[in-house]
Amino acid sequence: MRLNPSKCTFRVTSRKFLGFMVTRRGIEANPEKIKALEEMSLPRSLKDVQRLNGRITVLSRFLARTGDKYLPFFKILRGARKTGFQWTDECQSAFESLKQYLAPPPPPLLSKPTP
Repeated sequence: MRLNPSKCTFRVTSRKFLGFMVTRRGIEANPEKIKALEEMSLPRSLKDVQRLNGRITVLSRFLARTGDKYLPFFKILRGARKTGFQWTDECQSAFESLKQYLAPPPPPLLSKPTP
Protein backbone atom coordinates (compact mmCIF):
# COMPACT_ATOMS: atom_id res chain seq x y z
CA MET A 1 0.00 0.00 0.00
CA ARG A 2 1.27 3.46 -0.88
CA LEU A 3 0.12 6.76 0.55
CA ASN A 4 -0.32 9.78 -1.66
CA PRO A 5 1.27 12.70 0.25
CA SER A 6 -0.95 15.28 -1.48
CA LYS A 7 -4.06 13.53 -0.09
CA CYS A 8 -2.71 13.11 3.44
CA THR A 9 -2.91 15.56 6.31
CA PHE A 10 -0.79 15.34 9.42
CA ARG A 11 -0.79 17.08 12.80
CA VAL A 12 -4.41 18.22 12.74
CA THR A 13 -6.73 18.20 15.74
CA SER A 14 -9.88 17.41 13.77
CA ARG A 15 -10.77 16.46 10.22
CA LYS A 16 -13.89 15.81 8.17
CA PHE A 17 -14.08 12.20 7.08
CA LEU A 18 -17.05 10.60 5.32
CA GLY A 19 -19.37 13.40 6.48
CA PHE A 20 -18.34 13.18 10.15
CA MET A 21 -15.80 15.06 12.24
CA VAL A 22 -13.00 12.86 13.55
CA THR A 23 -11.29 14.40 16.57
CA ARG A 24 -9.16 13.25 19.46
CA ARG A 25 -12.35 12.54 21.41
CA GLY A 26 -13.72 10.30 18.65
CA ILE A 27 -16.36 10.71 15.95
CA GLU A 28 -18.61 13.77 16.23
CA ALA A 29 -21.46 15.20 14.20
CA ASN A 30 -20.55 17.51 11.35
CA PRO A 31 -21.50 21.08 12.38
CA GLU A 32 -22.62 21.84 8.81
CA LYS A 33 -25.23 19.06 9.00
CA ILE A 34 -26.49 20.34 12.34
CA LYS A 35 -26.71 23.88 10.99
CA ALA A 36 -28.71 22.65 7.98
CA LEU A 37 -31.27 21.09 10.34
CA GLU A 38 -31.36 24.16 12.60
CA GLU A 39 -32.01 26.49 9.66
CA MET A 40 -34.63 24.26 8.05
CA SER A 41 -38.05 25.86 7.88
CA LEU A 42 -41.30 24.11 8.69
CA PRO A 43 -42.00 21.39 6.10
CA ARG A 44 -44.75 22.45 3.69
CA SER A 45 -44.80 19.42 1.40
CA LEU A 46 -44.07 15.73 1.33
CA LYS A 47 -40.70 16.42 -0.31
CA ASP A 48 -39.75 18.69 2.61
CA VAL A 49 -40.59 15.90 5.08
CA GLN A 50 -38.41 13.52 3.06
CA ARG A 51 -35.54 16.01 3.30
CA LEU A 52 -36.11 16.34 7.05
CA ASN A 53 -36.11 12.56 7.50
CA GLY A 54 -32.89 12.28 5.51
CA ARG A 55 -31.17 14.89 7.67
CA ILE A 56 -32.38 13.21 10.85
CA THR A 57 -31.14 9.85 9.58
CA VAL A 58 -27.67 11.27 8.90
CA LEU A 59 -27.44 12.55 12.47
CA SER A 60 -29.31 9.66 14.12
CA ARG A 61 -26.08 8.29 15.54
CA PHE A 62 -25.78 11.45 17.65
CA LEU A 63 -29.47 11.98 18.54
CA ALA A 64 -30.87 10.11 21.53
CA ARG A 65 -33.92 7.88 20.93
CA THR A 66 -34.35 9.00 17.33
CA GLY A 67 -36.92 6.35 16.49
CA ASP A 68 -39.23 7.31 19.35
CA LYS A 69 -38.91 11.08 19.20
CA TYR A 70 -39.19 11.61 15.46
CA LEU A 71 -41.62 8.83 14.55
CA PRO A 72 -44.32 11.36 13.51
CA PHE A 73 -42.21 12.43 10.52
CA PHE A 74 -41.94 8.86 9.30
CA LYS A 75 -45.67 8.31 9.87
CA ILE A 76 -46.43 11.18 7.48
CA LEU A 77 -44.55 9.40 4.71
CA ARG A 78 -46.25 6.10 5.43
CA GLY A 79 -49.75 7.56 5.30
CA ALA A 80 -49.15 10.08 2.53
CA ARG A 81 -50.53 7.92 -0.26
CA LYS A 82 -53.87 7.52 1.48
CA THR A 83 -54.42 10.88 3.13
CA GLY A 84 -51.94 13.24 1.45
CA PHE A 85 -49.65 15.60 3.31
CA GLN A 86 -51.00 16.41 6.78
CA TRP A 87 -48.80 18.25 9.29
CA THR A 88 -50.20 17.34 12.71
CA ASP A 89 -49.72 18.83 16.18
CA GLU A 90 -47.61 15.77 17.03
CA CYS A 91 -45.31 16.59 14.10
CA GLN A 92 -45.14 20.22 15.16
CA SER A 93 -44.08 19.36 18.71
CA ALA A 94 -41.50 16.84 17.44
CA PHE A 95 -40.09 19.46 15.04
CA GLU A 96 -39.85 22.05 17.83
CA SER A 97 -38.18 19.56 20.20
CA LEU A 98 -35.66 18.68 17.48
CA LYS A 99 -34.76 22.35 16.98
CA GLN A 100 -34.50 22.85 20.74
CA TYR A 101 -32.30 19.75 21.13
CA LEU A 102 -29.92 20.95 18.42
CA ALA A 103 -29.72 24.54 19.69
CA PRO A 104 -26.36 25.41 21.22
CA PRO A 105 -26.36 25.50 25.02
CA PRO A 106 -26.42 28.92 26.67
CA PRO A 107 -23.07 30.23 27.87
CA PRO A 108 -22.27 29.44 31.49
CA LEU A 109 -23.07 32.14 34.00
CA LEU A 110 -20.09 33.43 35.91
CA SER A 111 -20.83 34.38 39.47
CA LYS A 112 -18.73 36.49 41.73
CA PRO A 113 -17.21 34.63 44.66
CA THR A 114 -18.69 35.64 47.98
CA PRO A 115 -16.20 37.00 50.49
